[in-house]
Amino acid sequence: MNRNKIFAAVGGLCLLLVFGSVAFSQTAIVRGVVKAKQADGTEVPVAGALVEPYRVDVQSGRAPSTKTNRRGEFNFVGFGLAYKYVLAVSGEGIAPTVYQNVRAGMEDISILVVAGDGKVYTEAEVRSLASQTAPSLDGKNAEQLKKEEEEYQKQLEKYNAEKAKAENVNKIVNAALKDGDAAFKSKNYDLAISKFDEGINADPEFEGSAPVLLNYKGAALRTRGFEAYERSAKGDPANKATEMAKAKADFLGAIEAFERGLTVIKNAKTTDAAVLANLEANRRNILANAVETYRLVVRTKADVTKAMDAIPIYDQYFIVEKDPALALKARVNLGDILREAGESEPSIAAYRVALEAAPDNADAMAGIGLSLFNLGVIEDDKAKMQEGLNFMQKFADTAPDSHPLKTSVKEAVEYLKTEQKLAPQKAAPARRRT
Repeated sequence: MNRNKIFAAVGGLCLLLVFGSVAFSQTAIVRGVVKAKQADGTEVPVAGALVEPYRVDVQSGRAPSTKTNRRGEFNFVGFGLAYKYVLAVSGEGIAPTVYQNVRAGMEDISILVVAGDGKVYTEAEVRSLASQTAPSLDGKNAEQLKKEEEEYQKQLEKYNAEKAKAENVNKIVNAALKDGDAAFKSKNYDLAISKFDEGINADPEFEGSAPVLLNYKGAALRTRGFEAYERSAKGDPANKATEMAKAKADFLGAIEAFERGLTVIKNAKTTDAAVLANLEANRRNILANAVETYRLVVRTKADVTKAMDAIPIYDQYFIVEKDPALALKARVNLGDILREAGESEPSIAAYRVALEAAPDNADAMAGIGLSLFNLGVIEDDKAKMQEGLNFMQKFADTAPDSHPLKTSVKEAVEYLKTEQKLAPQKAAPARRRT
């Protein structure tokens, strides 16, 4: 197995910036109502009043303004939690006023105005009034203002704590990717897996980093597992069982990592188009690595019982894989692992789909022929044996002698001819099982 190709499969993944995507808000809404006090003492909503926000923790600058609706209500989004504001209110038939001590997150502001000439304050006038300590017209006392200030400070502390956490997560994730990649390239798979785990554990459910790190971890586990398998096959026979146990554990650990990554993507709540596109790219890459791992865990005989578990993952992969050649290869691989696990019926179904796309595919012809032959013998079904013979004869006539299944197919063909007295017929076009 080509190690460079393995890790290249994860190298193209899209990693979202953690800090830029962490689920906390640096801004909050501000909303309220403007009312006019009438001569009889009643208060009525002011429609069409101009509400202009000014930051007073800086020397100049006005945020986008708005106007009240017919119920006198106004609404702002994007007020910075760390900033201080005043609201300048003006409108036809009312006197202008400046409402002070506005902070992000205030949602029940009530601004009371009186009749006037409709003047609109300039920025200089607003800032001059804001610097004074005159009582506001809404009747709020010092105790109310103190309470609002305390609530604001709580929100600011929460924001700062979440911001610090996000920055720390971002630092951990970036370090994990860098160090894990370096460890993998130096073949220190234990360290690589440990580093990827550090990044995963920093925020296990965050769709911006967890799927990428889980995919990296899965690829590292699979590579380590395959090397254990190679040692079991070529090394000291006394260590064969131990190395195969290591290979199995790593293959299954890789599958678990890939499935966790897919779950995080599935549970993502984002509606941002760019983020969704990144997640879809990550999903495709994770699925590509997952199907390859299922192939290895069965083909190496590490755990052939996983063949049937592979079907749902392969089905997901076929949906996202747009390259016909890669999809065909995966379809044949699925048929192969099912056949080798003794699951003849689903293997036949997989091969049939492959042959619909590529009727002369030698691997699929050999695979479906052997699967039909096996199932026909088990069920004593001559029709299945005949169909299998037809595919195998075509394969025997066209495939090179170097093909790994050539000998098995020839033996099966000979058995069917001599023991079952069957003669090859021209193979009908592959049909999908209904």
